[in-house]
Amino acid sequence: MELNREHFRAIIFHNFRRGLSRQECFDELNSLYSDKAPSYSTVKNWYNEFNRGRCSIQDESRAGRPKSVVVPEKINAVRELIKQDRHVTYREIEASLDISMTSINKILHEHLSVKKICSRWIPHNLTNAQKKARVDWCKEMLEKYIQGTSKAVYNIYTGDESWIYAYEPETKQQSTVWVFQDEAKPTKVVRGRSTSKQMIACFFGINGHVATVALEQRRKVNSEWYTTICLPEVIGEIRKKQKNRRIILHHDNASSHTSTQTKAFLTERKIELMGHPPFPSATSTNQHAMQYNPYPSVIK
Repeated sequence: MELNREHFRAIIFHNFRRGLSRQECFDELNSLYSDKAPSYSTVKNWYNEFNRGRCSIQDESRAGRPKSVVVPEKINAVRELIKQDRHVTYREIEASLDISMTSINKILHEHLSVKKICSRWIPHNLTNAQKKARVDWCKEMLEKYIQGTSKAVYNIYTGDESWIYAYEPETKQQSTVWVFQDEAKPTKVVRGRSTSKQMIACFFGINGHVATVALEQRRKVNSEWYTTICLPEVIGEIRKKQKNRRIILHHDNASSHTSTQTKAFLTERKIELMGHPPFPSATSTNQHAMQYNPYPSVIK
């Protein structure tokens, strides 16, 4: 029969009652059981216990490990905090639920499988129909210009107007949000702007930049400015390099671009239009952006 720890404790207790010293007890066990015998420190510890009056050789009951806080209730509570605020921090979770950083880390990464990442910038949130219209238009242009190998691509010039803002930029850390494992990466459309801004129109072709035209005094773009100031300057820059060059203009469907005055101007100057897929109005785009839910699988 192989002796266990309680058997050796019984032998140590017997030698203690016999009046053997700690060293004598250890030497006797070592001579009888060799490498299976308990160490001298074990013999010494048990002699100390018996000297204090202990009579039992069995392990005493212990309080056990502290009760884990990583329970379904806490996991669900952390999930709800993330749903309410995707920017919530470790310290805010700790203060709200009174659990340790270690437990929070375990819940976030092992149970909820979330990670904190930065949102990427996109110009607009489009509906499926709007996306399909753009795909169809791109396919049409690829076919028309033979996958870009047609010489006509050298005659295409594109441009648009945009406000240039003096931003009060949001740091990368401020833009990070918690994302669950089965969710798409988050995006952002709008960011804070300061009062300093300048409207410009920028045009370029296959060989690079052509012209940049500023709209002074922060006015809105209209057909008059577009046909009397902007386009004449752009066309002038193109004609400087080649007077009789064919010009194919690509711009979006803004009212100043599709007005009767603009169409008449382009016809008079014999400028071709490349066309552009339908674009949502600013109002519908903003409403769509506000209603857009980047976490459909979580927030109902």
